[in-house]
Amino acid sequence: MAKTNLDAIDRKILKYLIKNARMPFLEIARECGISGAAIHQRIRKLDEAGVILGSRLIVNPKMMGFDVCAFVSITLKDPQLLQPMVDQLKKVPEIVECHFVTGKGNILVKIYCVDNEHLMRTLFNNILRLQGVTTTETTISLQESFQRQVNVDFIEE
Repeated sequence: MAKTNLDAIDRKILKYLIKNARMPFLEIARECGISGAAIHQRIRKLDEAGVILGSRLIVNPKMMGFDVCAFVSITLKDPQLLQPMVDQLKKVPEIVECHFVTGKGNILVKIYCVDNEHLMRTLFNNILRLQGVTTTETTISLQESFQRQVNVDFIEE
């Protein structure tokens, strides 16, 4: 995947959208000193280039009753099973992130559960039973300290 060259205005637009995806385009245009039509065109180009992957509402899992956040490292019998395994893991609703990683395991997933029993059922009934899983290692998050998007200040022109 080729990188997209971003100029100062693109980075400024992204900073505003990362901070508040609901910020009106005309307000962004005023802040950037360009027309509303230019903002629309630039955001469309960023979207088409794959720089912007969408916008979303972020909910607080704890406020919804998901008191357990865990990271599970999954080791596969054969790395060739990666894509079929990812397809199976997509069907587990408790899994909110899935990464192919280096290190001890092959896949790292992030899971939200209501309690430890729910986590245990998810591990035993939905992950360990999948064909090709040899081992898992689970780490429970005691508290999420922060979460953020990438910092566009580090992108060079």
